[in-house]
Amino acid sequence: MWIVPERVIADLMTREAAFDAVEQVFAAMAAGAARNFPVVREALGHEDALYGFKGGFDGAGQVLGLKAGGYWPHNMDRRGLINHQSTVFLFDPDTGQPTAMVGGNLLTALRTAAASSVSIRHLARPDARVLGMIGAGHQATFQLRAALEQRPFEKVIAWNRSATRLDSLRVVAEEAGVPFESVPLEGMREADVIVTITSSFAPTLMAEHVSPGCHLACMGTDTKGKQEVETALLMRATVFTDEVAQSVTIGEAQHAVAQGLIAQTDIIEIGAVINGTHPGRVSDTQITLFDGTGVGLQDLAAASAVVDRAIAQGIAIEVEF
Repeated sequence: MWIVPERVIADLMTREAAFDAVEQVFAAMAAGAARNFPVVREALGHEDALYGFKGGFDGAGQVLGLKAGGYWPHNMDRRGLINHQSTVFLFDPDTGQPTAMVGGNLLTALRTAAASSVSIRHLARPDARVLGMIGAGHQATFQLRAALEQRPFEKVIAWNRSATRLDSLRVVAEEAGVPFESVPLEGMREADVIVTITSSFAPTLMAEHVSPGCHLACMGTDTKGKQEVETALLMRATVFTDEVAQSVTIGEAQHAVAQGLIAQTDIIEIGAVINGTHPGRVSDTQITLFDGTGVGLQDLAAASAVVDRAIAQGIAIEVEF
């Protein structure tokens, strides 16, 4: 069995490689060649932590496994560790034997950012020039870097409950040579693309804050009860997702579906756009929304790519198991 420690992931996984892995697995899902297993996510009743498992099998890529991990909200303050902690385990689909254990913290950040950037690549208007960011937590800088590579953005605007935390996004934008501005939520009307990445349980972005033709990547809702945007916005938009089953149960669409504002059948897998079986955006005034719930197959695809690179570079640690 191969072990790829967290400390070496940054030297192995590029944003481009993460993008390719996620795009391919979304396509395989839509084609029926890959499937996710039901998600287990529970409150531990200890350290206010959430813990769970995401797994699946990609028959096209022959990747089987799971990610174990969750969210420990006191890690940063008490221990100097990031709050999200996870590990990916891969298995031989022919025998069931374990083949790899891979550090999942940076991989999770990269694959989440890759998912939103895949949606921007396939759904945003070609002439999109203003990028909006909602949220400024740990994941936000990953989202911003990945998004900036998908269109020739000329400006980044951002909002966060605590405006002082926007400095990390300002640094990323300035490093990319793109002007940055902190705006009120109403200022998001200027954005051609908006990425939301918060852990909110009440809507922050309202329908009135979004202009026709905008593409939204809603990346923070991955648990029952969470909500980043007003349900009226999903009524105005064409809604795409990584996986419909998760979208309607733990994703951003859960509330609109529960209220009968949209139907499950209204939601489209983004893999269908990648495969060319759905047209995606059909007009410059259409609002498109990607509900990125985060599926186990994303983690497995990214981890498999990392293992291959680690073995090729002689970095992976081989152990008897």
